Amino acid sequence: MRRNIIINPLTTDSGLVAITPLQQLTEMGGPVMWVLLGLAVLGLVAFFYLIITGALFAPRLTSRLRKTLNQWQQQPSHQCAESLNGPWGWLTRCNPLPQMIRAAMTSSLEQRDGTEVREELARRSQHALKPFEAPLKIIEVIAALAPLLGLLGTVMGMMSAFSAMSVAEGQANASQLSGGIYEALTTTAAGLVVAIPFAAIAAWAEFRLRRLNLMMNDTLVR
Repeated sequence: MRRNIIINPLTTDSGLVAITPLQQLTEMGGPVMWVLLGLAVLGLVAFFYLIITGALFAPRLTSRLRKTLNQWQQQPSHQCAESLNGPWGWLTRCNPLPQMIRAAMTSSLEQRDGTEVREELARRSQHALKPFEAPLKIIEVIAALAPLLGLLGTVMGMMSAFSAMSVAEGQANASQLSGGIYEALTTTAAGLVVAIPFAAIAAWAEFRLRRLNLMMNDTLVR
C-alpha cells in the first residue's frame, strides 16, 4: 500500500505537497509580493542584458589602438588612419572606438573646423553609450520602487490585521496580532532584499559608464 502513495510535485493537493518558501512568501505578502518578484525578474534580465551588451559593444582601448595612437602622436599621417581599416576580429568589429578614432584622425588631417569635428565626435560618443542607458534606468527605477512597494504591502497588511481585530470585538489575542504584523513586515523585508543589490548594481554601472565616457574623451582628444 505504501507504494501507491506517490507525492507528485505538480499536484495542487495541499495534503500531499509541502508549501515551498516562495509560495509561503507570496501567500504572506499578497499581490505586492508578486509585483516585487516581477520587478526582481525584470531587474535580473536588465542586468544580464547590460553585462552582455557591455562585453560585446562597449568602447575598448585595445593594445592595437594604443599603438596606433602612439604612432599618431609621434607623426600624424594617413597611414595611421588607414591602419584602423585593417582586418579585425568579430569582437573588435563590435567596438565603436576604432571608427571614432579614425574619424578624428581624418578630420585632423583634412583640417576641418574644430567645432564641427567636436560636435560630430560627441554625437558618436553618445550613440556608443546609448545601448547602456535603458537597462541602467530600469535598474535604477527598480531600486527606487522596491522599498516603496514593500512599505505599501506592510501598510496594507497592518490594515488587514487591525481590521480583523475590530471584527473579532476584543476576542483576538496577542499571538494573532503578532502573526498579522509578522506577515505585514514580510513585504518590507522583501522590498529591501530586492532594492539593495539593484542599488549597488546601478551605482557600479553608472561608474563604469562614466569611466567609459572619460576614456573616449581622452582618446579622441589625443
